[in-house]
Amino acid sequence: MITRNNFSVTSILKKCIGMELSKIAMPVVFNEPLSFLQRISEYMEHTHLIHKACRLSDSIDRMQVVAAFAVSAVASQWERTGKPFNPLLGETFELMREDDGYRLISEQFWGKSVEAEPKGTMTLELLKHKEAYTWTNPMCCVHNVILGKLWIEQYGTVEIVNHSTGDKCVLNFKPCGMFGKELHKVEGHIQDSSKKKHSVIYGKWTECMYSVDPKVYEAHKKSDKKAGGDSKKLKQEHSCEDENAVLETVTVIPESALLWRISPPPAHSEQMYNFTSFAMTLNELEPSMEQLLAPTDCRQRPDIRAMENGEIDKASAEKERLEEKQRVARKERSKDEEEWSTRWFHLGTNPHTGAEDWLYKGGYFDRNYVDCPNIY
Repeated sequence: MITRNNFSVTSILKKCIGMELSKIAMPVVFNEPLSFLQRISEYMEHTHLIHKACRLSDSIDRMQVVAAFAVSAVASQWERTGKPFNPLLGETFELMREDDGYRLISEQFWGKSVEAEPKGTMTLELLKHKEAYTWTNPMCCVHNVILGKLWIEQYGTVEIVNHSTGDKCVLNFKPCGMFGKELHKVEGHIQDSSKKKHSVIYGKWTECMYSVDPKVYEAHKKSDKKAGGDSKKLKQEHSCEDENAVLETVTVIPESALLWRISPPPAHSEQMYNFTSFAMTLNELEPSMEQLLAPTDCRQRPDIRAMENGEIDKASAEKERLEEKQRVARKERSKDEEEWSTRWFHLGTNPHTGAEDWLYKGGYFDRNYVDCPNIY
């Protein structure tokens, strides 16, 4: 891993005073050797939960596991303070995991913005049960960008809806709070179409998630309050930046059922950008794969590959070359009044939410890449 200790964000921003935001280039040392398209594919790390949901006969039980899957999707972001490489316009990433029963394709849509938001609807269809679930991700905040140790916080409300049954799960990703008391905590409940609560979900997005009967949960809260459990934790006055606060574990309520637990990090993970074992596989490029992959696939990017190999100067030079190539291509399209069009997705209507969404056109896995843009 390339150390960032010798680089100051403050000094970089001082040099950029008066510049357009779109022209500010952060040094490649602040990146991790993955494209953002690869980063979002980490959503699929815990697909065993989807398979588990399919095997369950009760819709509330299925919702519990789907909720655990939604939480697990953000778990790999803890300690991941490196910035993924911005995808180039037309860049793609495919991930085939036949053993896990899925294949994924993603494509970069826009090239005019430097803004990043967890915007967009996740849609999960359990075909066996003829069910469709939708939700959006919580907000993600990176603290101490200018000074101090970088750390990540997930916060906000996530609402998961089963459009077939009307069941709903409302999850609250709690903000850290002054003493770090709520750090990483997630709490919520599952209700049916008549708004009757069937289950309480709780845990930490960095660790694990449990479910318990609502009556048991309320009884535990009352008992804990009388015993002063919360006040004891408050007296410890953990700050969000206290390393010991990260080591807190979830207090398991009696009669709770474990829904999901994070896999332990691989050995020496902190020297490898804090990647999970899953993330470490995403940039693998076997000789047999080169003939199959689209020429726009992230694995073909020379700047990311150079950084992965520890060639920081080459990575910086290639990143600058690719960005300039994008700018030239954009000017040419503007001159010809040509609009960029995506190859594998199109804007349409999400059949479950009725909102505008990107829908897969199909055809990617036919392996006909003759018309793919030359972006590298």
